[in-house]
Amino acid sequence: MAKEVLQKQDLAFSSKHVPNAIHAHNHFQYSVVYLPAASKWRSLRKVLNSNIFSGNRLDANQYLRVRKVQELIAYCRKSSQAGETVDVGRAAFRTSLNLLSNTIFSKDLTDPFSDSAKEFKDLVWNIMVEAGKPNLVDFFPVLRKIDPQGIQRRMTIYLEKMISIFDGLINKRLHRRKSLKSGNSDVLDVLLDTSEENPEEIDRVHIKHLCLDLFVAGTDTTSSTLEWAMAETLRNPETMKKAKAELAEVIGKGKVLEEADISRLPYLRCMVKETLRIHPSVPFLIPRRVEQEVEVSGYTVPTNSQVLVNAWAIGRDPTLWEKPLEFKPERFMESEMDVRGRDFELIPFGAGRRICPGLPLAIRMVPVILGSLLNSFDWKLEGGIAPKELDMEEKFGITLQKAHPLRAVPTPL
Repeated sequence: MAKEVLQKQDLAFSSKHVPNAIHAHNHFQYSVVYLPAASKWRSLRKVLNSNIFSGNRLDANQYLRVRKVQELIAYCRKSSQAGETVDVGRAAFRTSLNLLSNTIFSKDLTDPFSDSAKEFKDLVWNIMVEAGKPNLVDFFPVLRKIDPQGIQRRMTIYLEKMISIFDGLINKRLHRRKSLKSGNSDVLDVLLDTSEENPEEIDRVHIKHLCLDLFVAGTDTTSSTLEWAMAETLRNPETMKKAKAELAEVIGKGKVLEEADISRLPYLRCMVKETLRIHPSVPFLIPRRVEQEVEVSGYTVPTNSQVLVNAWAIGRDPTLWEKPLEFKPERFMESEMDVRGRDFELIPFGAGRRICPGLPLAIRMVPVILGSLLNSFDWKLEGGIAPKELDMEEKFGITLQKAHPLRAVPTPL
């Protein structure tokens, strides 16, 4: 059914269902996630694909990501010398936040060595929670004015905070561009250049909302995937042993990985796929909406229906996967299956024309950070918990997070 909806009848299902929460700050009118698949969406998508997520662009700013990974390892080293526990999800969140902010604004939005990202992390998580909550207004639009659960009211406050952060950064940049003719050409410069050349294609409001999309979609998903990957690895000592052996042999013990190394680390790549299979970061993907009545596999889907694709259930389906609840990266060793939207048994990023535009960045970042953490330290769970006793409960927003943060102690190799 997923293949039918996301590939064969992709066009009919290419609009997104816009929950009332996303009406805050009129975000749905500017968001590349929620805009209908028409002209404006196409031009924003083009900006993303050519200026942020293209192979050349990603290669060009790879040194930024290497530096952020080194900072993460340095932070863990400091903790290991002090014998302190690392909150893996939070440390990964700081890394992915700074990674994005360096790509877009050429600066850190949080201090990589302290816990200063907590406020930003809470902000992003709160946005995810409000957007993912069942909202009466979505079922009874007549209640929109009352907003009985206060979802839109809270969402407005959260988005306001984020937009004002971006506003400040854009103001500073515009000021600097006036005094200096040529600056660094990061994503913000490219967006500002584009908006000067074609103001009707993208303007300042679009730029702010695009930043909002990138930060909300790109930080939490990456860090929660990393946290799940580390949790599964710590829970399965056999996996840990195999991963460490591969890293020691190919890279050399204790070294930080580079993106070019990933192609030589098949087991590490399988671990990432297996994590995305059991813990897809957006379990229902982003719900679709049909603009006119359409027939799928003999069923009639009425106009304006919301259509959910359950990537979480597909990844755990016993008819597709042997022992689906077991973490076994080996299952991918002999398989060509990939997460790029061609194999419908594994679609953590969706598929078709509305596939997640950040996919090329995610499949570079996650294995590099995971491999570097495993190759630089030995890890054990906080308080000497036995691997099998690790709590793997999930908590649900639009993204799926670990209900209890993973806390682990790095020890020097």
